[in-house]
Amino acid sequence: MGFRIWPPVAIGTPLVVGWLATVIGGDPVTLGPWRVPAGWALLVVFGVWNGWALWLFRRHRTGLLPGQATLSLIEEGPFRLSRNPLYVGMLGLYLALALLAPTFWGLLLFPLAVGLVLWGAILPEECFLHGLFGEPYDAYRRRVPRWLGLHRR
Repeated sequence: MGFRIWPPVAIGTPLVVGWLATVIGGDPVTLGPWRVPAGWALLVVFGVWNGWALWLFRRHRTGLLPGQATLSLIEEGPFRLSRNPLYVGMLGLYLALALLAPTFWGLLLFPLAVGLVLWGAILPEECFLHGLFGEPYDAYRRRVPRWLGLHRR
């Protein structure tokens, strides 16, 4: 499976650019005190959510990183709620860090991170998994949304 953009780079680059814009030019909007508990809550959710997904990769003895063998289609745990729980979790981490930093520009660039990970990782991965698993993957795609029910296919 080939990525167009490695997911941590696709998600991390807009956050770093937003943070640099905040450091260099400041933010036009001050985020209120709500941002700290919200940021910490997202950080905790990220840890639990991604930890659960990573544990399932290990339990199913299937590859996580590019170049490792993909041996099974995981359909339990967070994979019942999203076809891409690790990417959803990383995007939650993005929001947590943008809130805790704080960086308004980072928050503003969040849709770019979503678009980059979709184009750079998810779409190529979907083609790969369709080619590898065929109809079972297609049935999974029909049952489970890409983004926690926010977007189908």
